[in-house]
Amino acid sequence: MLYLHDVWVNWFEGEENGYSVCYFHEWRREDQIELLDQVPLLYISEVLYNYIENDMQDLPESMLNMVYKRAYSRKGQERNALEYACVVTDGNDILAVDTIGYHIPVRKSRLIPRQEQLVFDMIKTTQPETFTFDEKMAEKEYHMLSMEPELVHGLTRRERQLKQLLMIALDQLRTTNNLEELRYWLTEWDPKQYPFIRYMNEDTVWNTLYEGVKQGWSSSHEELCQKMIKGQPFLEKMWEAEQSSDKNKSKQQ
Repeated sequence: MLYLHDVWVNWFEGEENGYSVCYFHEWRREDQIELLDQVPLLYISEVLYNYIENDMQDLPESMLNMVYKRAYSRKGQERNALEYACVVTDGNDILAVDTIGYHIPVRKSRLIPRQEQLVFDMIKTTQPETFTFDEKMAEKEYHMLSMEPELVHGLTRRERQLKQLLMIALDQLRTTNNLEELRYWLTEWDPKQYPFIRYMNEDTVWNTLYEGVKQGWSSSHEELCQKMIKGQPFLEKMWEAEQSSDKNKSKQQ
């Protein structure tokens, strides 16, 4: 079995989609970086890699058995075994995963560029491992709270986080489905449509609003997001966290 040593990881916990697991250039000073003293490296199929990267379902049992307690984390002088942790690659992309004792990839991380290159060098003369799993489970279904990758393509970490926040607010709006409230937020988003909005029913207003905001990210998206989350402490806290990170980044530059 192949092993990597002294691997720096930046765990993103509970992230279903690979686009939320940030590459090294988007790591932040306030992120909690950890050191893996040793971690198994598995060269796997593209289908299995996508399944691991873009979902949170059970990993193949044979894969779990292969890596069981073969990874170690280090904090100071302490060296602790991790039950199920490894680095996986399909030859194109790389991901570190840790199940924290479960059978699903709860924590995911990218690697630093130097270690990514090392991974590609290490697998040059090897063949992918074969792990049996139900490939139908790899058929991903996206929805408002788990957006299609193309809807966040090209956005920065901050923009992706704020767009996710906007989608949470929109999901709440759709659940309530109050016609006047829907009309109000569509007017906020696109005032030019006001003459027509008052004649729209719930579904038409909702579809017009969602289709309008789901593409890209702009100052108009940001303004709408800030207004929609006002008065919701949990969402406001997430908003503030992104604003603070942005300010810290500006200072560093």
